[in-house]
Amino acid sequence: MKLTLRIWRQRGPRDRGGLVDYGVEISPDASFLEMLDVLNEQLAVLGEEPIAFDHDCREGICGMCSLVIDGTPHGPEKATTTCQLHMRKFTDGETITVEPWRAKAFPVVKDLVVDRSAFDKIVQAGGYITAPTGTAPEAHSVPVPKPDADFAFQAAECIGCGACVAACPNGSAMLFTAAKVTHLGLLPQDQPERYSRVADMVETHDELGFGGCTNTGECTLACPKEIPQDVIGRLNKDLLRATLKGR
Repeated sequence: MKLTLRIWRQRGPRDRGGLVDYGVEISPDASFLEMLDVLNEQLAVLGEEPIAFDHDCREGICGMCSLVIDGTPHGPEKATTTCQLHMRKFTDGETITVEPWRAKAFPVVKDLVVDRSAFDKIVQAGGYITAPTGTAPEAHSVPVPKPDADFAFQAAECIGCGACVAACPNGSAMLFTAAKVTHLGLLPQDQPERYSRVADMVETHDELGFGGCTNTGECTLACPKEIPQDVIGRLNKDLLRATLKGR
C-alpha cells in the first residue's frame, strides 16, 4: 500500500505546530504503529528528526497509543486501540491525518505525545481503601451480587488512554473518572470511602481543567474498551449522596 500521512509536528509545548505530509509504503498486514516505525526509519536515513509518539505494550491494554486518526480517537475501527489497528482498514492511495489528543488538560509535549498526568492526579485524589483486606479471601467469603460484580469488572476495563477526553466536545474526563469510581464503589471493601472518594475525584477533575459532561455520548463511542455511559449516571448518583452527606 502507498499512503500519504498528514502528521502533526510540534517541537515542544510552546512551539507552533502544523501538519506535515509524508509518503510511506507499507504492508496491509502491518499495524498502525508499525507503519509509523517504518516511516521513522525512513526519516532517520534521510537525517530528519523522527516523529515522537507514545506506545508501550502494543497489545491494547496499556492505553499509551493516543492518536487521533482521521478525526477519530484510535482510528476508524470500533473498540480497538491504535496499536491493534491494522493498515488493511485503509485503502491504497489514501491520505491519513494523524494528530495528538486535543484537550486543555492534555498539553502537547512533542509531535503526537501529550502529557496525560492529569489522569494520575484524579486517581491519586481517590486515595486508598482503609478496609483491611489481608491475603486473598476464600471464594464467596465476601458476598457480592453477580450484577454488581459484572458491572465492576466492566468498569475496571478502563485503560486510561484518554480517548473519551479527545472525543468529548467539552474535553471532559467524566467517563474515565466515573469508571474508576464505579469499579470500586460497587464492592464491599470500598464503602467506608465511597462518598468522600467520588467528591474528591470530581473536584480534582474540575480543578485540572477538564470540561463538564453534557451527555453527548461521544466518549462511549470512542472508548476502545466500550465503557458504558451508565457509569456516569452512577457517579452522579454517588456525588449527589456525597453532597447531601457533607462527604
